[in-house]
Amino acid sequence: MNKLLGVWGVMVLAGLAYFCLWPIPIEPVSWDAPTAPGYAGSHAVNDKLAKLNMIDLGAEAGPEHIAIGPDGKLYTTVESGRILRMQPDGTQQEVFAQTGGRVLGFDFDAKGHLIAADAVKGLLSIAPDKSIQLLTDHVSVNGKPDPIRYADAVVVAKNGKIYLSDASTRFAPKDWGGTFEASVLDILEQTATGRVLEFDPASGQTRVVASGLSFANGVALSQDEKHLFVNETGKYRVWKIDVNAQGVDVKVLDAKKGGEQARVLFNNLPGYPDNLMRGLDGKIWLGFAKPRNPTIDKLAQKPFMRKVTLRLPRALWPIPKAYGHVIAFTEDGKVVNDLQDPSGQYPESTGVTESADRLYIQSLHAKGLGWLPR
Repeated sequence: MNKLLGVWGVMVLAGLAYFCLWPIPIEPVSWDAPTAPGYAGSHAVNDKLAKLNMIDLGAEAGPEHIAIGPDGKLYTTVESGRILRMQPDGTQQEVFAQTGGRVLGFDFDAKGHLIAADAVKGLLSIAPDKSIQLLTDHVSVNGKPDPIRYADAVVVAKNGKIYLSDASTRFAPKDWGGTFEASVLDILEQTATGRVLEFDPASGQTRVVASGLSFANGVALSQDEKHLFVNETGKYRVWKIDVNAQGVDVKVLDAKKGGEQARVLFNNLPGYPDNLMRGLDGKIWLGFAKPRNPTIDKLAQKPFMRKVTLRLPRALWPIPKAYGHVIAFTEDGKVVNDLQDPSGQYPESTGVTESADRLYIQSLHAKGLGWLPR
C-alpha cells in the first residue's frame, strides 16, 4: 500500500510540476477586461445572418477576405494560400495567385495591382499578369530594421500610400503553427504588441503609425482619408487613428477614450472584432470572429492561470463558441445594421463585402463562401 501511495504521490507531483513549470511561449500580463455587455440594445439577438446562400469552393476553405476587383470579378483568399478569382455569382473559378504564404487581407491600387497582406511573407503586390513583388517585410524602429511578423489587413489610399496592420510583433504565424494559433498566443498573453504601419511606394519607406494594440486587425480608411479605423481584437475595441500619427502608443492613452491622435470609437464590444470593410452609403462593416468567453475574461487578472491554461490539451482551451455576427456602423460610431446567427453554422463571420446586390460573408474556416441578397 505504501509503495502504491508513493507512486501516486510521484505522479501528482509530476503533474503539478508540468502545469506550473512546463515551458510555454507566452508571458501573460494582467489587464482590465470590461464586463461583457452581452447581446442587447443595438446588438439584440436575431437570426438575420442564418440560412446563408453558399458558393461552393471545392476543396478550398477559409474565404477570409473578399473584394470585387477592377475587372468586376470577385477575389477571395483561402487557407491553402491561394487567391481565387471568379464571377460575382461564384462561377468560372480560377486560381489567380499563390503566394506561398497566407494572405489575410488585400486591396487594389490605382494600377489594378492586388496589394496583399501576407501573414507569412509581408506586404506584396500582385500585378494583373499574376507576377508577385515584395513591397516590404520590415519597418524601421529606432534606426534598425524590424520584421513585419504578422501582416493582417491592408487598405490603399487614393494618394497611393498603403496602411496595414502587423497584428503581433511577438508571434509570427510561420513560427507558431499558423495564423489562428499565433493569434491565440498573442491574445492570451495580452502584451499588446500589435501596430499599424504605413508603406509609401514613392519612397519605399515603412513607418509606424500606431503601436500598443492587443492584436491589431482590420483596417479601413475614413471617407476623407484623414483617419484609419482599426480593430483591436484582443481588447474588444475599434480605434479611430489619425493617418499622420507618428508611432502613437495607444497603451499609454486613456483606456476608454484615447487621445488627440487616436481615440476609441467602440469599446467593450460583445465579441472579437476582426475585419473592417467599407460598404455602400458611407457605412463600414465589421465582423466578429468569435463571441466573448466568460472564462477568458475572468482570467484577465490571473496571468499564472493563463499559463496553466496553455499547458492543457488544445481541446480544453477556452476557445469561444461559434456564433455568427456582423455589424455595420457610421464613421461617428452609430450601429446601423446588426446581423446574427446564434447557431454559428457559418464559422467565424470575420467580415462583410458589400456589392450592389449581395452581402458576401468572410470567414476564417468556412468550407464555402456565404452570401445574402442585399
